[in-house]
Amino acid sequence: MKIKQIFITLLIALIIAMNLLCISVFADDKNQDEETTSDAANVKIYSEAGILMDAKTGKILYNKNAKEKKYPASTTKILTAIIVLENCKNLDEMATVDVDSINSVPSGYTVAALQVGEEISVKNLLQLLLVHSANDAANVLAKHVSGSIESFSDMMNAKAKEIGCENSHFVNPNGKHDPDHYSTAYDLSLIMNYCMKNETFRSFSSAKSCIIPATNKYDERIFTNSNELLVLDTRDVPTNYYYPYAIAGKTGYTAEAKNCLVSVAEKDGLQLICTVLGGIRTDEGLSARFCDTKQLFEYGYNTYTIRKLRQKGASAKQIEIPNATKETKDLDLLITNDIDVLIKQKNMYSKIEPVFELNDNLSAPINKGDVVGKIKYSIEGIDYSADLIASHDVEKNNILFFILELILIAGIIFAIYKLKFDKNPKNKNRRNHNSYNFNFIKFKNKK
Repeated sequence: MKIKQIFITLLIALIIAMNLLCISVFADDKNQDEETTSDAANVKIYSEAGILMDAKTGKILYNKNAKEKKYPASTTKILTAIIVLENCKNLDEMATVDVDSINSVPSGYTVAALQVGEEISVKNLLQLLLVHSANDAANVLAKHVSGSIESFSDMMNAKAKEIGCENSHFVNPNGKHDPDHYSTAYDLSLIMNYCMKNETFRSFSSAKSCIIPATNKYDERIFTNSNELLVLDTRDVPTNYYYPYAIAGKTGYTAEAKNCLVSVAEKDGLQLICTVLGGIRTDEGLSARFCDTKQLFEYGYNTYTIRKLRQKGASAKQIEIPNATKETKDLDLLITNDIDVLIKQKNMYSKIEPVFELNDNLSAPINKGDVVGKIKYSIEGIDYSADLIASHDVEKNNILFFILELILIAGIIFAIYKLKFDKNPKNKNRRNHNSYNFNFIKFKNKK
């Protein structure tokens, strides 16, 4: 009876301990989730959708309805620009303005007032597209590249899919409102990240203004950028939207899309992409798209930083090659490139251990510079890696082979000697004489 009571008591104690453990684990998981989201929880934007993305890794640092369908308005033009740049190798090519490119732009949309029959270079049209956001310039470029708006739209959708867009569809090159013309903050950020790898795009999308030389219809013209993040403003007023770290961007507006903005900023080696869609005004009556974008950039730069974990050419680890010579068996594994990681500032000096993945059955000989494995880090959901190469030549230890060679040579010498010995007549007589004496002795012993 006592044994039964003891057993029941132990069972109850075990159940209580397991429950406490589960509660503790759950609490730990909850705390980790809260820590992950708490940094961004205090960030509130007025735009209907927004995203902040690290350009290098694609890591999303802030997200509000980022994958929800929205009308992109003139932010569409960043995709138009990259398609033109990738399909017109000579930007000095001349395009001729046609009547439909002008007449198809609705009243109230931004135009450069291009004239029918005007001859203008692809370069200047791209400047009008990205700096002045000219909708007529977008139509002229689309027709110059593909012959029609429809075929150019097909190119846009194919390119968007290639870039990795998940929920976008385009029916025109300028963002003119159409129910079937939509994108997301996430997709537009992917497109901008892709475009920023093109130096010409970077140059045009970062310009504060552009000068269009005289054409057969106009004298020289000057246009300014509508992206107020880029335009230097020294006034100490709330409507000063200048952001010193902004390096590129594209605005957009239609009544249906409201105010939109795709921007890029860079500070201390950290390049961020911010997209806000569906913005109007803040509670103070300021532009939501500019205020939201500046707030998100500031959140990013105040929360995250770049940390150099490993330097190119440094030794990551030393290993011993088992079949190598004594002089070369200790091999340093050198890193092929810098490993710079995105990390929260509060974790700047925390210890981060790498994972080493070495090639199977590493053995001599190994040449200097041969890839012998990888070094890997996993930080906040992002993987970083670099190849590991041999620091020097590793020579094979041939002592066993040398011993076998000596034994083989000795065996060959002995066989040759024995063969010559047997062939010598004197040796034969001596051997026969010894045999006779041996037999005689045996016979004598028998008696």
